[in-house]
Amino acid sequence: MTLEEAPVSLHDAPGRRLTMIEAINEALDIMLARDPDVVILGEDVGYFGGVFRATAGLQKKYGKMRVFDTPISEGGIIGVAVGMGAYGLRPVPEIQFADYIYPGLDQLVSEAARLRYRSAAEFIAPMTVRSPFGGGIFGGQTHSQSPEAMFTHVAGLKTVVPSTPHDAKGLLIAAIEDNDPVIFFEPKRIYNGPFDGYYDRPVKPWAEHPDSVVPEGYYATPLGKARVVREGDAVTVLAYGTMVHVAGAVCAEKGVDAELIDLRTLVPLDLDTVQKSVEKTGKCLIVHEATRTSGFGAELSALVQERCFWHLEAPIERVTGFDTPYPHSLEWAYFPGPVRIGEALDRLLGH
Repeated sequence: MTLEEAPVSLHDAPGRRLTMIEAINEALDIMLARDPDVVILGEDVGYFGGVFRATAGLQKKYGKMRVFDTPISEGGIIGVAVGMGAYGLRPVPEIQFADYIYPGLDQLVSEAARLRYRSAAEFIAPMTVRSPFGGGIFGGQTHSQSPEAMFTHVAGLKTVVPSTPHDAKGLLIAAIEDNDPVIFFEPKRIYNGPFDGYYDRPVKPWAEHPDSVVPEGYYATPLGKARVVREGDAVTVLAYGTMVHVAGAVCAEKGVDAELIDLRTLVPLDLDTVQKSVEKTGKCLIVHEATRTSGFGAELSALVQERCFWHLEAPIERVTGFDTPYPHSLEWAYFPGPVRIGEALDRLLGH
C-alpha cells in the first residue's frame, strides 16, 4: 500500500481513542508485521517494553531478533543502526531520553546523514531514531532538553515532532518507510494527555481530545505537511509538539482569533502553509521549548521575514526556553507557559 492509497483521515477507517504511547506502540506493531526488515533496538526496549512502555509486548510478539535490548551505549546503538540500514534493514533505534543522544551525534551527522550522498545513492540509511524530548515532567537538566535544532541544521536528516496520537502513529509509519534517516522526537509531557500549560490544574486524558481518535490499521501521514489546527485572521501561531496545545489554550482563553499551525515536521518544512497564513494575518508568533539562541524558532523567524516582509504589520515574536540548562526547581519559569505566551500575543495585537 502506498501513501496515496493509505487511509489518512477518520473517514477512511474505524478509529479508537488512544494515548500517544499507545499510538506509537501500534505504529511499531504494524510496521514490524508489514515489513520483515524492520527491527527495534535500544536500552530496555525488549523485555521491559521501554521506560515509557512504548515498545511493550513487541518482543514477545516478534521475538528477540526483531526487538532487542542493547548496552548503554548511544554511539553503539546509532552506529549499529547505520550499518543495518546500509545492508537493507529498516532499524528503529530508541534513545531513552533526547538528553542522551549526544554520544551518537557523530554517527548521525558523519555517517547516517551523508551515506546516500557519499555513496552516490548506492547505500542509504533508512533508520528512524525515536526519542522522548522536552520538559514539563520535573526531569531537570538531564531529562528535559529539546535538541531538535541541532538536527535540522544537518543536511540529510529529517526531523519530526508529533503533537497528537493520530499524528504520532501516521508520522511514525511514514518515517519508518522513508529511505532517509529520520529523527522522531516524542514530546513526553503529552504522552498520556494534552497539556494546556497550567501545571497546577488537573491532568486531562487523551480520551477527551478529538485528535486521540486513531484509525485502525495502516495509514501514513506524509512528512513535510503542516496541520492547520484552527483557522484565524488576527495572528499566525507556529508551534510543534507540546507547545501546540499550550499556545492553543492561551489563544482560546484570551479570545484571540489566531491561526494555529502545527508544523509536524521541521525538516522537511511546510513553508507554503506558513507563508500563506502569515500573508493573511500579518502577524506571527513562534513558540518552542528549546533554548532561544539558534533554536528552530530563529530559522522560522528568518524564513517568515524573507517570505512575508511586506505583509508583516508587527515584529515577529518568539516565546522560547531560556539560554540556560533546564532548571529543576524553576521548571515553570523556564517552560514557555501561558503568561509569557499571553504577553507576546498582547504585544503583537497592540500593534
